[in-house]
Amino acid sequence: MEKGEPYIKENDIISEIEKDLRYIAYIIKQKGRELLTDYRITPPQFVALQWLFEDGDMTIGELSNKMYLAFSTTTDLVDRMEKNNLVKRVKDQNDRRVVRIHLLPEGERIIDEVIKKRQGYLHEVLKNFSDEEVILLKNNLMKLHQDMRE
Repeated sequence: MEKGEPYIKENDIISEIEKDLRYIAYIIKQKGRELLTDYRITPPQFVALQWLFEDGDMTIGELSNKMYLAFSTTTDLVDRMEKNNLVKRVKDQNDRRVVRIHLLPEGERIIDEVIKKRQGYLHEVLKNFSDEEVILLKNNLMKLHQDMRE
């Protein structure tokens, strides 16, 4: 091995990082689905509620784009959530032709509870990490997220 040559080839590390991120995402998704069994919503409804919780009111078109779903599929999703009093359609105050989806208190309660349970799960997993490792992980994930969004 040449002086200054990395011990592990860059492609090997990238491959391992991609694999670990994929597995972590899968575990989080599965854990999230387990938590949803206590509630009367489907995983796609949870994703829609989460977008509304984080970004506020939006049109069905905007929600469709965020969820990578067809407009008609999102409309059906919103119809079911509206029937369960999780969201409601409201006319835009600036343009009465525009209809926005508004998160109702019941939808907000469910999202808040599920997110807290997910955070509790992560807290349990991170008990095996030192405070410094947790901070380093948070900072590195934040940097990765920012760079991916650019």
